[in-house]
Amino acid sequence: MANSRILTLDLNFQNKTHAIASYLIRNNDAVVLIESGPGSTLPALEAALAKEQLTPRDITHVLLTHIHLDHAGAAGWFSQQGAEIYVHPNGAAHMLNPEKLIASATRIYGDRMDQLWGEFLPVEQNQLKVPQDAEEIVIGNLRFVAINTPGHAEHHYSYLFEDVCFSGDVGGVRIPGYPYMRAPMPPPELHFERWLESIAKLRKEKLNHIAPTHFGIYDDVEWHLNELERNLVATRKWLEEIMPAAPSVEELRAKLEAWMDEQSREQNLSEDVVQSYVLANPIGMSADGLMRYWKKFRSA
Repeated sequence: MANSRILTLDLNFQNKTHAIASYLIRNNDAVVLIESGPGSTLPALEAALAKEQLTPRDITHVLLTHIHLDHAGAAGWFSQQGAEIYVHPNGAAHMLNPEKLIASATRIYGDRMDQLWGEFLPVEQNQLKVPQDAEEIVIGNLRFVAINTPGHAEHHYSYLFEDVCFSGDVGGVRIPGYPYMRAPMPPPELHFERWLESIAKLRKEKLNHIAPTHFGIYDDVEWHLNELERNLVATRKWLEEIMPAAPSVEELRAKLEAWMDEQSREQNLSEDVVQSYVLANPIGMSADGLMRYWKKFRSA
């Protein structure tokens, strides 16, 4: 049973359930969100808060696992409502001035930027908090520990709260009800070896639950981490078999999509479930990340 003090808020990204979560923890002193989600999902988040008799101004703290738009896009807006925003040191400058982050995303998404992600406002400087690795974050009687977990991104924290790990994207993508995982692998900082080290680090913690942002809280932590590790190792092996032929990025995308489709068929996933996986982990983005990883770290 997941920790009863934690509420999973479905942000209904692009009108799909189980794509992006924000986690709500509250006590008498504070109301904490793990992940703000993107600006485009603020209406869904406000509606979810209203069901708990809360408004956005009631949110006192937002802990971001990393600065990608689907996790942190609405953080600046929450800072304007008065919330303190916690972020990895490697991501802090981009939260204060997100121009480069927005420009990079715009090159990828073009005129779909607003539809997908909404507005990305800078975080108010006096509202930004930058904990260090292994630092304890004390909020009233709530205690979190920030754990540096690179691999998906170099600006990635996982947060420990009691026996729960909020694992962001380093914990993979998993849709409730399906024993199947995918690893989100966007550019520019995908690194298999660091990711595997992060999994090993999380294994050392006394965890009974793991909560990836995509999506939900799970109590089979050992299976979850083992399956994620297996997925990463298999993907690296697949890449090592594909890349000697020097495919173009377009060819790599096509091959990755075919491999993912094969896995979906093996798991008997419905088209609706497949779309939730794809929204949380776009295959084209993963192909781009794999190509960059290969060129940066594996090319002779």
